[in-house]
Amino acid sequence: MLSGCDDIKCRPHSGDGSIGSLSALDSARGRVISLKASKGIDVSGFRSTESVLLLPREGVPEIAIRGGLWRPLDRLLVLVPQDRFELRLAPGTKVMILRPDVGALGDWIAQSSDQCLTVLEAIIDCYLERLPFVRGDEQARQLTNRFFDTLATPWTPRKAAVCSERNLDRRLQRVVEKIMQDPAWEFDLKELASYAGVSERNLYYLMKRETGITPYRFYQRARLTRVRERLVDCQCEVPHISWYAADEGFSHLGRFAAMYREHFGELPSETVQWRRNLLRRSVASAEELVET
Repeated sequence: MLSGCDDIKCRPHSGDGSIGSLSALDSARGRVISLKASKGIDVSGFRSTESVLLLPREGVPEIAIRGGLWRPLDRLLVLVPQDRFELRLAPGTKVMILRPDVGALGDWIAQSSDQCLTVLEAIIDCYLERLPFVRGDEQARQLTNRFFDTLATPWTPRKAAVCSERNLDRRLQRVVEKIMQDPAWEFDLKELASYAGVSERNLYYLMKRETGITPYRFYQRARLTRVRERLVDCQCEVPHISWYAADEGFSHLGRFAAMYREHFGELPSETVQWRRNLLRRSVASAEELVET
């Protein structure tokens, strides 16, 4: 399973069909999981041999620990290995689950104070702010390794300075919003620069300096992400890779596949294959429930 929990179960509050999305990024030091609900669900079966960090990102999810009462998950929460837990997500709710590898975090983190949690939240926010601008799968894993290494260092009052990156420049925030929120928009550097309120040259170098990638590379990444989302979310029997790629402006399937692999660490066909395997496993589990 993407979550790292073989016995995880999702129970929708009502109806059939898609219940949300789950994505995961693996590195040598740990796993970062994003879980978002498109309809109300209860998720159970979470357990870990190491401490787990939970951070609400959208809405207010609820959590029940060791079979206890449901309570709001309204800020960063650190759970120790014996804290088996369940999540309850309303539609539109999103939560990040950070699962360090064995030995990746020290014992100190389970006794974190409120002040320490505030600093840890800032470090996590910094990591998540930088993640959209990685150039590919390898760099994403390197960034994630450094992130878990940062979490592993014992807390001191000076730890707040570990994340030295500033908030994203407001002009670049406008660029990101334009590209991410307007899928039909075709790349035009002049128009994008005007939208951000800078010259084309300044926008190019500002984004390159602040994020490490060019405006067009970020635009390209957004298109790749939309193709991946369609491959994963497709309700059809066989997702049409070439159709989805063409819809996002990729006319050469070979080059598209190479860029997709560079960014996500797998070919589009491999994404389709693990999706198919998950669906088969889901059907098999449902048949077992009916038989019992």
